Amino acid sequence: MRPHRPHSNRVTRPNPAERVRSVLLAARSMTVVSDGCHTEVHRLDGAGALGHMHLHAPPESIPATPHGRLPVRLELTDIAPTAARDRLRARVTLTGLLTSPYDSASQESACMEFGQALLEDGDGRHFVTLEELVAATPDPIAREEADMLTHLVDDHHELIPLLVRLVQPQPTRDLVRAVPLALDRYGMTLRLEYPATHVDIRLPFATPVSHIDQAGPQIRGLLASARRASHRNRLLA
Repeated sequence: MRPHRPHSNRVTRPNPAERVRSVLLAARSMTVVSDGCHTEVHRLDGAGALGHMHLHAPPESIPATPHGRLPVRLELTDIAPTAARDRLRARVTLTGLLTSPYDSASQESACMEFGQALLEDGDGRHFVTLEELVAATPDPIAREEADMLTHLVDDHHELIPLLVRLVQPQPTRDLVRAVPLALDRYGMTLRLEYPATHVDIRLPFATPVSHIDQAGPQIRGLLASARRASHRNRLLA
């Protein structure tokens, strides 16, 4: 019989609204589909999709599909910055209405009457309302995640096997490699790759990060816990 564990309300992963918000903040490209045209929008660095699209609720006095307003769909993909197997982490689709045709050359952000957001990831399909999106606190790591993960892999790859010590139960001997897949305010995700499959494991921080300056200490906290786990394993060997 498994030992009883007390119930905990501790949050260890972002909810769908937070995931959508992070994808919109960190996006470097997106596809705008409107009036029969597909427009690829690049160079979103620093502004994200929200820097090009101002989202708002439709006015109550205007019908849901008023004459002259154009349906629009924003398509974004969330790709892992590291060379993991199957790097597609999520797809985000936003639908709504534009008050005028989309102009990719315009320096002004387009005004979009928000309809709904759809997040598709390894956990399934999740619809997110504008109210949920506005209420979601922006993740302070979202814009820096890619640089932080690639820095870990390129310059401190010797630390990755140490982080694997936090995985319980420990991976089987046919583990091919472990790759940092994602980093957010709640923790890190490792992808454990086996010959024919892979498994994603969450390594939660002791406390969520509220400012980017806290990310480094929280990662060092994970490494300290991994070193303690390694020491215990040697004593039991």
